[in-house]
Amino acid sequence: MSKPDNNQTLEDNGLRVDRWLWAARFFRTRQLATEAVTGGKVHVDGTRAKPGRRVRPGDLLRIQRAGDLMVVRVLGLSGRRGPASEACLLYQEIEVKRRQADTTSAIPHREAPAARPGKRDRRALRRLRGRDPY
Repeated sequence: MSKPDNNQTLEDNGLRVDRWLWAARFFRTRQLATEAVTGGKVHVDGTRAKPGRRVRPGDLLRIQRAGDLMVVRVLGLSGRRGPASEACLLYQEIEVKRRQADTTSAIPHREAPAARPGKRDRRALRRLRGRDPY
């Protein structure tokens, strides 16, 4: 009797979603991956996942990280965290929506003053802020 290949058993049984996210380098630690899945930031095939949910090749994952949204298809499974060149072979990016920098800020841009405020200017600023001791 021959022992089954480890990759074949992984593909048959699947791999925990938190472990796959860690191995595919979406999160630095398994703890962060588990917290993201528990917090509802990861959906597998359109449904909210739990950390123990098994993923298999062909599954569609929706991952939200720091305002960015990524939709990826699982291509392979790996139980170990390897180099980035191996990790990028585990998935295919379907859609990536990066958060744009907000250009319309509520605070208007002000130019830097030409010089430091003098005694008279400091007193005027204190009065303006309501901290006038006099």
